[in-house]
Amino acid sequence: MAVDYLVIVVYLAGMLAMGWWGMRRAKSKSEFLVAGRRLGPAMYSGTMAAIVLGGASTIGGVGLGYQYGLSGAWMVFTIGLGLLALSVFFSARIARLKVYTVSEMLDLRYGGRAGVISGLVMWAYTLMLAVTSTIAYATIFDVLFDINRTLAIVLGGSIVFAYSTLGGMWSITLTDMVQFVVKTVGVLLLLLPIAVVKAGGFAEMKAQLPTEYFDPLGIGGETIFTYVLIYTFGMLIGQDIWQRVFTARSDRTARWGGTVAGTYCLAYAVAGAVIGTAAKVLYPKLASPDDAFATIVKDELPMGVRGLVLAAALAAVMSTSSGALIACATVANNDIWARLRGVVRPEGEQHDEVRGNRAFILLMGLAVIATAIALNDVVQALTVAYNLLVGGLLVPILGGLLWKRGTAQGALASVAVGGLAVTGLMAAYGILANEPVYYGLLASLAAYVVVSLATRPTDAAVLAAWRERLAGRAPAPENPTETVSEQVPAAQ
Repeated sequence: MAVDYLVIVVYLAGMLAMGWWGMRRAKSKSEFLVAGRRLGPAMYSGTMAAIVLGGASTIGGVGLGYQYGLSGAWMVFTIGLGLLALSVFFSARIARLKVYTVSEMLDLRYGGRAGVISGLVMWAYTLMLAVTSTIAYATIFDVLFDINRTLAIVLGGSIVFAYSTLGGMWSITLTDMVQFVVKTVGVLLLLLPIAVVKAGGFAEMKAQLPTEYFDPLGIGGETIFTYVLIYTFGMLIGQDIWQRVFTARSDRTARWGGTVAGTYCLAYAVAGAVIGTAAKVLYPKLASPDDAFATIVKDELPMGVRGLVLAAALAAVMSTSSGALIACATVANNDIWARLRGVVRPEGEQHDEVRGNRAFILLMGLAVIATAIALNDVVQALTVAYNLLVGGLLVPILGGLLWKRGTAQGALASVAVGGLAVTGLMAAYGILANEPVYYGLLASLAAYVVVSLATRPTDAAVLAAWRERLAGRAPAPENPTETVSEQVPAAQ
C-alpha cells in the first residue's frame, strides 16, 4: 500500500496548498462567500458536479447497485434530474438576484420578514449534510490507514475545515475542480471498466445474477418517487447548491454550466450502479452493501490505481463536506446571528466581513466534527437533513418564484407547519419512513395557500422591486441584512 499512501498524502497536501492560495484571493465578502461571482462555464460545471456528488453518491451509489442492480442508480439519477431542473428553469433568475443565501431571497420576495425562521431550517439542513459527509471519512480512512473512527473523522474533517476557513469559496472552488478531475478519472475511467472486466463482462454478470438486477425499475416505484421528492426537489432549494449558483459570472453560465453538470451526474449514477452490480458478482456475501466500494477497490485494483480511486472517494466526500460547511457558516452568520443582533454593517468593512465569516466556518467545523463523532448512521442523518429541507422550505421558495399571491404570513406558516410536521412525523413513523416527507410537504402546502389567501397580498412596491431584481435591473444591497422593506419605503 506504500504507493497508494503516497498518492493519498500528495492529494491531501494539495488540498491544503490550494486553501492557502485561495486565502490570497478572498479579500472581500463576495470573494470569500461566492468567489466574486466570476466563475466561467468550465469551473462552474466542475464545481457544481463535485458538490452534489458526495460520499453518498459514490459509496452509497455503489452500495445500492450491489443491493438492487442497475435500478440502484435512481438515487444519484434523481440528484442529476434536480440539478438539470434547477439549471434550466431557475438558475438564471437565482443568479440575477445577487444575494448570498436562500433566506435573503425570501426576504426580497416577501418583504423582509421570513429570514430568521427559514435560516434556522436551512442551517439545520446544511449542518446535517456536512455531518453526513464527515462521517464518511471514517470508512475511507479505515481502508487506507486502519485507524479508529473518531481519529478518521477528526483527520478528514480538519483538512476540509482548514482549507475552507483559509480561502472560503475560492479555496473550495479550486479544490473542487481537482476533486472533479480525480473522481472522473478514478471512478468513471478506471474503476468502472476494471470492475466490469473483473466480473467477466456484462454477459457473465447477467448469467450470475437474478433478472431483477437488470430491471430499471427493480428498486420499486414508491422508492423512486421518494427519491424524486427528496433529492430532485432538494436540489432546487438547498443553500449549498444555491451558493454555487451565485458564483456564476452570468445567468447563461449558470444555465448551461449547470446543465452540463446535471448530465454528468446522470452518467455517474449509472456508473455507480454498474460497479455495484459487478461487485455483487465478485463478492456475493458482503455483510453490508456499503462495503462494496471499499472491497472492490482494495481487492481488485493494482497499486497506485487503488490509491487514485480511494482518492476519488475522498474527493467525493470532501467536495460535499466543504460545500455544506461554507453554506452552514454563511447561513449561521448572515441569516441568524446578524439578524438577531440587528447588525447592518456600513460600507467599507469588507475585511471584517471576511474575518467574521471565516470565524463562523471554524465554529461550524468544530460543531460538525463533534456531531459526526456522536452519530453513527449516515443514512438517518441525511434523511433528517432532506426531510427538514423539503418539508419546511420547498413550498415557500417555489411559491415565491411561481405564485405572486403568496404572502410573508403564508411563507412563515408554511415553514413552521412543514418543519414541525416533518419533525413530529419522523418521531412517530421513524426517521427512514416515507410518510414524514409526504405528509409534511402536504401540510406545508396547505398552510401556505390558506394563510396567503387569508392575508393581504404582498405590497406592490415589494413585488415591483422583486421583479426588478429577478430581471437583473436592480443593484444588489451592500449589507446581508438589508431587505426589500429597507430599500422601498413605500413597502412599510
